[in-house]
Amino acid sequence: MTTTALAPAPRPGGTGAATPARRPFALLRHSLALAGRSLTKTMRTPEQLLDVTLQPVIFVVIFVYLLGGAIAGSQHEYLQFLLPAIMVQTAMFASTAIGVNLNTDIKKGVFDRFRSLPIARSAPLIGAVVGDVIRFVVSIVVLLGLGFALGFRFGTSPLLGLSACLLVLLFSFCLSWASVLIGMLVREPGAVQGISFVLMFPLTFGTNMMVQTSTLPGWLQAWVKLNPVTDVMQASRALMLGGPTAGPVLHTIAWSLGLLVVFAPLAVRAYRRRT
Repeated sequence: MTTTALAPAPRPGGTGAATPARRPFALLRHSLALAGRSLTKTMRTPEQLLDVTLQPVIFVVIFVYLLGGAIAGSQHEYLQFLLPAIMVQTAMFASTAIGVNLNTDIKKGVFDRFRSLPIARSAPLIGAVVGDVIRFVVSIVVLLGLGFALGFRFGTSPLLGLSACLLVLLFSFCLSWASVLIGMLVREPGAVQGISFVLMFPLTFGTNMMVQTSTLPGWLQAWVKLNPVTDVMQASRALMLGGPTAGPVLHTIAWSLGLLVVFAPLAVRAYRRRT
């Protein structure tokens, strides 16, 4: 006796597209399955990780060895001050790639293929974002590995250092939804990258990443104190090196949830309108 797999029959009067299965946790299962696809795609094309592996190395070498002696008087002390902030910067830059990749997939018709499958409509978008977290993890691992090789050490404990990494991952994941929204609204992948970097530069460099806030001009101090990325960098430094943690950590969590609440629904809505 043989068994033949039958494709789902189209509904009478329907368009012929398969209907998503309405089962408990269907969206979660479909999203995780597509996150696995995104992860496999990244592993098969490791050159996609060059930006998150080479970029932190270049930034650390340039800032620490070119500017460290002049700013802090000691390259080792400047490495301690700079590395937690570079970790935030690297993860933020990595979050811009998701918008470019999704825009490219839409232009190639990949999402049209997904629409023909019996999966939740938003699953491809959520799966792509979840799968992109591996890029943030790779960037943090590379940066910490380089930092420890150059002499960086936690001033608190490994557990608090790990907490700093998880906090940066949370913020980057929530921020990536803004990149997704840009990817859904802009027509060309090159434009997505250009807009993302125009937004990222004042957010990352307009902070106390390189120097203390008190050394900046008054008008710039106002922006630095208002900038949410400053809170993320302050929280990372406090968890890794010591100092007040409650305020910066709570502000970072609040900003992360705010980004997620605002940009995730807008990105999903734009995705449904475009596909």
